[in-house]
Amino acid sequence: MTTHKNHPYHLVDVSPWPLLGSLSAMIIMMGLIKWFHFFSPNLLLLGFLIMMLIMYQWWRDIVREGTFQGLHTYSVTMGLRWGMILFITSEIFFFISFFWGFFHNSLSPSIEIGMMWPPQGISTFNPIEIPLLNTLILLTSGFTVTWAHHSMMENNQKQSLQGLFLTVILGIYFSMLQGYEYMEASFTISDSIYGSSFYMATGFHGLHVIIGTTFLLVCLIRHYYNHFSSIHHFGFEAAAWYWHFVDVVWLFLYISIYWWGS
Repeated sequence: MTTHKNHPYHLVDVSPWPLLGSLSAMIIMMGLIKWFHFFSPNLLLLGFLIMMLIMYQWWRDIVREGTFQGLHTYSVTMGLRWGMILFITSEIFFFISFFWGFFHNSLSPSIEIGMMWPPQGISTFNPIEIPLLNTLILLTSGFTVTWAHHSMMENNQKQSLQGLFLTVILGIYFSMLQGYEYMEASFTISDSIYGSSFYMATGFHGLHVIIGTTFLLVCLIRHYYNHFSSIHHFGFEAAAWYWHFVDVVWLFLYISIYWWGS
């Protein structure tokens, strides 16, 4: 590899992680099928373990490139920014499909579910109990992650660390409450179109909260080790964008599914 180049772009080195990541994703899918048909989760858990190890090493390489080798130039960072913007846009359309299905079935309930919404026999959640608490938690976490971001831009490392820590704690708290809510639910994913719509939309949102919390936790650890500065912190900025997206989707979920749909 040459040490001098006449362009600002980063041509990545040969890496085993994309191929190994694809293979681990295949193992996870095979593990899911085995779990569904034979009630044995061992292959699924193995696939997840392999995937986590690959993710750790792949991201470790990217952190090295951007933080220690100085390969994330302005042009590279702009490419990363547009990549994150397009990724979040694709996620928005992903959730639009769930809302589309929900409103299609709730605004014009079919005869199979008694032409009423919620369907007969479904006991819905009270929107001013755990769902409202979870709404307050996510709105608060939106404030704390913004506080952390502004502190980072002002080189206030201590307050940035505090804001990030609080955001991670709030994200974990949200996931715990949602898990408790699922355990206490009176209906399952197989209980008519309501159960399917509810668990697909809130479940995928819950998964995004777990991913976003992990994203912010990695940023917290990196910030603790002084990987970020006031002008070089796109890894954290991407995590903050993702967290705000998760916040906004939850507001739509709360208003439409928990409040209006109940």
